[in-house]
Amino acid sequence: MDKKITIAIDGFSSTGKSTLAKQLAKDLGYVYVDTGAMYRAIAFFSMQNGFIKTDYLDKESLIKSLPNIQLQFQFNPDLGFAEMYLNGENVEKQIRTIAVSSFVSKVAEIPEVRSKLVEQQQQMSKDKGVVMDGRDIGTVVFPDAELKIYMTASAQTRAQRRYDELIQKGDSVTFEEVLHNVEERDYIDTHRSNSPLVKAEDAIEIDNSHLTREEQFKLVLDLVQQKLV
Repeated sequence: MDKKITIAIDGFSSTGKSTLAKQLAKDLGYVYVDTGAMYRAIAFFSMQNGFIKTDYLDKESLIKSLPNIQLQFQFNPDLGFAEMYLNGENVEKQIRTIAVSSFVSKVAEIPEVRSKLVEQQQQMSKDKGVVMDGRDIGTVVFPDAELKIYMTASAQTRAQRRYDELIQKGDSVTFEEVLHNVEERDYIDTHRSNSPLVKAEDAIEIDNSHLTREEQFKLVLDLVQQKLV
């Protein structure tokens, strides 16, 4: 298949954007870019350096440190997807914790952080054949993407999925903590002044509250095939 397109997947946290994007990339032979992992890595860096705490965010120090933050995806053949490396260190496991989740939206609000990452993201897809998921892919990063998907589901459904995932990994969290985190991130993501989460006018909305992963994948793959004709 010679024709390649750019696929932009936006939506709320824990809607399964990354899972869907990985499935599509693997099936199509495309490059998958997890933009959420990039913001999570910067949040983790901020935590490591004391730039962010529960009621504290040192934006100035973080902004000054941006030139020293090197982000890279390295493909792990055993897992079948690329893992996030922060300044040469594999931080894939560390960035998926509830602690990082509680700070990532606050870090992503900072215009200088978004500017740095959007530039990197656009460079990653210069040859098309890419699947990218996040909050502003179809509106800011790739406004000309051939296929834009906007994913949503109820907060309760998303919190349950996230809770089950964290418990399976051995994390000690309560459902109430996870639900609060989901609702807080929803508010920050949709109300920030810089690149808020909004549905692109030409995006196709998919509410997957009652869809299985297989049903969702087939639905979106059919949409991809229509664009490749």
